[in-house]
Amino acid sequence: MALLTPLFAFLYHLPQVYKWLLKPYYVASLFMSVAFLAVRKTPGICDHLASQREDGNSCDFDWREVEILMFLSAIVMMKNRRAITVEQHVGNIFLFSKVANVILFFRLDIRMGLLYLTLCIVFLMTCKPPLYMGPEYIKYFSDKTIDDELNKDSRVTWIVEFFANWSPECQSFASVYADLSLKYNCSCLKFGKVDIGRYGEVSKRYKVSTSPLSKQLPSLVLFQGGKEVMRRPQVDKKGRAVSWSFTEENIIREFNLNELYQKSKKLSRNKAETLSPSQFPPVPEEEEPDQPGADAESKKDK
Repeated sequence: MALLTPLFAFLYHLPQVYKWLLKPYYVASLFMSVAFLAVRKTPGICDHLASQREDGNSCDFDWREVEILMFLSAIVMMKNRRAITVEQHVGNIFLFSKVANVILFFRLDIRMGLLYLTLCIVFLMTCKPPLYMGPEYIKYFSDKTIDDELNKDSRVTWIVEFFANWSPECQSFASVYADLSLKYNCSCLKFGKVDIGRYGEVSKRYKVSTSPLSKQLPSLVLFQGGKEVMRRPQVDKKGRAVSWSFTEENIIREFNLNELYQKSKKLSRNKAETLSPSQFPPVPEEEEPDQPGADAESKKDK
């Protein structure tokens, strides 16, 4: 059953996987991930490669290469246990495949290893993972607007994500946070984001570290009446984040979103009732414009 669950999850998300793989970033990553396999198995190229196999077949993996690939598979499985989205699963596979390719190419030929490593560095510097561009009900704050928005209406509860665009964890979490905003947003429960990689002053003000070693990105903070009520992940005395998984189920449970949503909806209805039409001044009725020739007819009757 433990093997069937990830398989069914992968098949369920297969249409999304195809969409992602067709994007230039993932197409390039896919080619780079299978580079050693292609070199080792392509006739005409593999014939000229060195091999430690007893039969001398240079177009097949030797025992050391199989060992490296098995070790890679074990690492990917361990890393994917904490992955929360399909993008993270695919990203982990591509990342460790490239690491394995570097080791395998250097072991095969130092010149091929240097060439592949150079390609990886160029790819890392020029290609970035595609950002989430789907539907969402999220307000983006700047260093000048966040305080005003949080304190504007004490009846509004805010859930704010502190993120940085360069963080892979934040990029993976974007789709999960967007789905939550679509499900739970209402006039008294709102979702916001602020890029503390861009607005460093906000990072200091709300005590969210952007250091990769602190592992505080992303951070979700619940504000009520403009004051912080809770945050995840929590931070210990040394300033390091307590390990916490940003799955949709964890967020709903920890922030008690179902109950919070129902209370916010009730508060929204009460807020709407206080602004009933009777409290507004009556709108004056517009007089119908005189029809042309009406004055002439009245004069004629006289």
